Amino acid sequence: MKRVAAPFALLLLGGCIPSVDMPVEDAPPPPPPVREAPARQPQRYDPPPVAYPRAPRRDAANDGDDRPARQVDGPVAMPRAARPVWEARPVTPDARTVSDQRYVVQPGDSLRAIAERTGAGSEAIARANDLAPPFTVRAGERLTIPGGRYHLVRQGESGIAIARAYGVEWSRIVAANALEEPYILRAGQRILIPGEPGQPASTAERAAAFRLDIDDILTGGEPAPAPRQAPAKPVASARRVLPPTAVVEAPTRFAGGGFTWPVEGNVVGRFGPGRSGERNDGITIAVPIGTPIRATADGVVAYAGDGIAALGGLVIVKHGGGWTSVYGYASKLLVQRGQSVKRGQTIALSGDTGFADRPELHFELRKGRTPVDPQVQLPRR
Repeated sequence: MKRVAAPFALLLLGGCIPSVDMPVEDAPPPPPPVREAPARQPQRYDPPPVAYPRAPRRDAANDGDDRPARQVDGPVAMPRAARPVWEARPVTPDARTVSDQRYVVQPGDSLRAIAERTGAGSEAIARANDLAPPFTVRAGERLTIPGGRYHLVRQGESGIAIARAYGVEWSRIVAANALEEPYILRAGQRILIPGEPGQPASTAERAAAFRLDIDDILTGGEPAPAPRQAPAKPVASARRVLPPTAVVEAPTRFAGGGFTWPVEGNVVGRFGPGRSGERNDGITIAVPIGTPIRATADGVVAYAGDGIAALGGLVIVKHGGGWTSVYGYASKLLVQRGQSVKRGQTIALSGDTGFADRPELHFELRKGRTPVDPQVQLPRR
């Protein structure tokens, strides 16, 4: 009975199973399917070049791990050139809350000792009492101690990392502490964190703290050095990778000779406000993908990565004399932070990453924190 039931069940299931054409026994097996090679093959970081494709998508199986994202379609994402400074040293939000108070200077007191005793920042005390360098205080003098949340900066912490730990935009911390160029914090410094003590930042505030712009990187992208820690000398090649906690010695003087065009192409976006109201802090130059992007002048790389979503692959170079150049939308970065570059040296390859409308280069020049029209500084052509 069992022998009859099995074939009968198979006959019933036959109508439910899709038919499959069986190969003829004597026919040769079909050739394996030919797969087209992907546009870009994955590479290992050894160190740069690094590719930053547009709009990568992660596989669900890779979500949450630290491996490079793998795209479902299109080019393959490359590993980053180096871990950003603000991710290298985690910050614990352990600010001390200080109340507004008056302090009578004791014999032997210094401004730093008063800051240690009260928990407030020495710079904040100096500002509140109109003290000028060298910030001398006299016994019996009554000082105003401004209240607020004060974070004690540790070695290796950057301004951006501190801002993210508290969910406060770094630009607000810069303003609250009247920070000035070169915007490098120091270990042992106490900085004021804006906001109500004891009240957590809102979701919108925390989201804003994680959105970066060029100004954030220029003012809050360097780690705090230890007392008497000498800055690291720039490296001549991308093959020697500086640790992200190293404080890089930036040029103080502009090498001279003016600026050169980073690429040859048509300017399709000019400096200043556009027709729809948006502002361009630089110019946009249309060029084919893979066009060499050259340093506009001698300098030291302050940043190489993709931390600003709108600009995609990004290189920032400091030139001394307050000058900085910015190169965005790159498909490959050929330099690393702390590398010395020469005028005309290829530092990246152009692309259409970030919010680029086409294959193009976003190029900026800044004097201090102020963007200036690059076409005024570049040679006429």
